Parts: sequence; structure tokens; C-alpha cells
Amino acid sequence: MNILLVGSGGREHALAWKIAASPLVSRLVAAPGNPGMAAQCELRDVSPTDVSALVVLAREIAADLVVIGPEMSVAAGLADALEAAGIACFGPTAAAGQLESSKAFAKGFADRHGLPTAAYRVCETAEAAKAALAHFSPPYVVKADGLAAGKGVVIAEGRAEAEAAIDDAFGGRFGASGARVVIEEFLEGEIGSLFALCDGKHSTLFGWAQDHKRAFDGEQGPNTGGMGTYSPAPVFTDALVEQTRTRLAEPAFAGIAEEGSPYRGVLFVELMATRDGPKLVEFNARFGDPECQVLMLRLKSDIVPYLMACATGRLAEAPALEWTDDHAACVVLAAKGYPDKPLSGTRISGLDQDFGPDVVVFHAGTRREADGNLVAAGGRVLNVCARGATLQQARDRAYAAVDRIDWPEGFHRRDIGWRVLGPPARP
Repeated sequence: MNILLVGSGGREHALAWKIAASPLVSRLVAAPGNPGMAAQCELRDVSPTDVSALVVLAREIAADLVVIGPEMSVAAGLADALEAAGIACFGPTAAAGQLESSKAFAKGFADRHGLPTAAYRVCETAEAAKAALAHFSPPYVVKADGLAAGKGVVIAEGRAEAEAAIDDAFGGRFGASGARVVIEEFLEGEIGSLFALCDGKHSTLFGWAQDHKRAFDGEQGPNTGGMGTYSPAPVFTDALVEQTRTRLAEPAFAGIAEEGSPYRGVLFVELMATRDGPKLVEFNARFGDPECQVLMLRLKSDIVPYLMACATGRLAEAPALEWTDDHAACVVLAAKGYPDKPLSGTRISGLDQDFGPDVVVFHAGTRREADGNLVAAGGRVLNVCARGATLQQARDRAYAAVDRIDWPEGFHRRDIGWRVLGPPARP
């Protein structure tokens, strides 16, 4: 098989690493990819939102399958264009992708189909959003409606902070994505990430993990796209998994099909495990980042047949997924200043050493300079991932590798997995 993988982040590097291991794959091309992905596939400098160029590339390499990594490609309508060109695609149409690309759409969708979620107000102006705060108690949740690379959510402890977040959104911080905001009830509970595959009709669960959204240890600092994750996560009891499947994932697939946009690809259900069961925080129309990284480390099955089955409506024929008993942990190394103003162009050294068979470093935001040096080229720059017989072992291996990487301008959390292992020991 020839496969085109679209995207350039840590999620896409993890997918490339797993796809390249499949004996079914004869050629793997990534567009645009990143320096780390060059070890697994060919790289082509095509933007993930240049739909016409991606269709041309898929035809050029005679792609049997295109795998969409980032949400921006979904929103740009890449799956629609590939379908029109007769090319199999793992990833939902732009209409189905509204479950992520518009939080207002997702909230209305949840109402229409009876999905449990937080109370909310959709606001078209800053004045309306500030007035809506009166209907909620602190902490306030302020969300930009559109895509914002995981940085469009502010959890404000007080009204002044919430109003500042509203002014930021309507003031252009997130561009067109902030032209409308959602004010939401703050949910009490433990957060989790569950994934499910769908081929338009049939669906199956695809693992779960727990992310760490705040920038700093102890859940302090601004919200980010994710500073680390681990799997399996004890929050996902058998009961919670079953409730999430029946109350959120399957009704979402049925509902979006009923509205005329059958879902093909992976749905990321971010949920809050509350006293009343799981409640929807938000949907994402792609694998999570950095959740995908730990799931790829734990997945025993060849992923390629499942990607193709989703794209071609044959998921019901696929065997049950197999997972290792290993635990996996991922530590995100981010550029100082992330998520607001990350430093760019700073040199990274030490990635060419042998970290051991159970450690994998995925590139998330790197660039190779003309002189051969590797430099930071994004907010989240590296994902240091490790497996182990226990979460403690996996985390220890990950942090041992982190400590051997030479990048003074980066930072990371030291408490990934704290809900299970407790806070880190202080020197």
C-alpha cells in the first residue's frame, strides 16, 4: 500500500512511526512532515490546508489511503476533496468535523441529540458574553468558538479574568476563531480522553488516556494543547468506558449521520467524569495530541487495516484491537513562553543518542537549519515517550531521557501522572 499522511506534529510523527511498522505499507509519504519523521517516511513540502495540492500529491504517489492528522485539514475540507477524487481517506468531512471546528455547533449538537454536557451560552459580542457570566458561578469557562490549536480555552477564577479573556477573544487573539465565544459551566470531576473509530455506520472504541492541560506542575498556569499524558488511566473504569460509549460516542456517530454527515475516522471524546457519569467537555475530529503518542506505543495491532476499514466502510469486518499490558507516558518539551509567545529558533542537541528500546522521541515542532542543526519551530517541540511494566517505570524512563536532552530554552512538567503517582519529589 501507498499511504499519504497529512500533518507535521507529534501526533503525526507517532502515526508515521506506527504506520511505517506495518508490513502492508510499501511507501509512506508525509506532507509536510517534520525532521523526526524523515526516519519513517518521505517528506513533501505541502501545507496541510492546501487541499488541491494534497489531492495532486495523493494522485502522484498513487495513494491507496490518505490519513488526515490535524484538525485544520479536516476543517479545510480535505476529506471532501479526496472523496470527490475517488481516493480513500481516514478523516471526517468538513461538515462532520464541525463537532470540533465549532464549539457552538458541538453544544447545539449535544442538545439536539441528548448528550450530557455542561450548561452554556453562545455569544456573538463581548457585551453579550460578559452579561452571560451572570448565569454562571466561578470559575468561569470561556472558549473561542473555532479552532485555536488547543489554546482557545480559559478557565478564569474570577470575573475580571473572565472578562479579560472575552476581550482577548473578540479583540482578535484567535483571529476568526474568536469572533464568537461559548461561556460554559465549570464541571467538577476528573478529565479523560476516549477515542472511537467509525466508518460511517459501524464504530469501535480505540483506547483512552489522561492529559495534563495546564502549563506548569500542580495544574498551574495557562491552558495548553497538552503538556503530557499517560495510558492506561485509572479514571477509565469499565463502567465509565461503557457509559462514555453509550451516552457520548455512539450517539454522536448516530446523530451526525442523521444530520447528513456520516463520520469516517477517529472521534476524540474529551470528557469529565462527574458524580453523574461522563459529561462532554468537547469533541475533536482527530487523534489527540499528545494522547495519540501513548496509544501508538501501547497498540499491539497493526493500525493500517483499521485506518483503511474506516475509510472504506469495512470496520465491522475488522478483528478486535489488541493492546499490550504496558503502561506508556509522554512528557512534552515546550519552548519557553508557550503557549503565548514561544521562543523560536533555539538549538536542540542530544537527540542522536540511544535512549533505550522503550523510549521514543517524537518531534512536534522542530526545523532543520541549513547547517544541519535542529531548532525549535513551535510551541510544543518534542514528545518524550516511554513504555514500562508500570506507570512509574514508564515515567521514570521518560524523565531519564528528558534529562539527557540539551535544550536550555525549553521547559516541561515534572508531574505527569500525578493523579496516580502523586506529586514529584522536590530536590
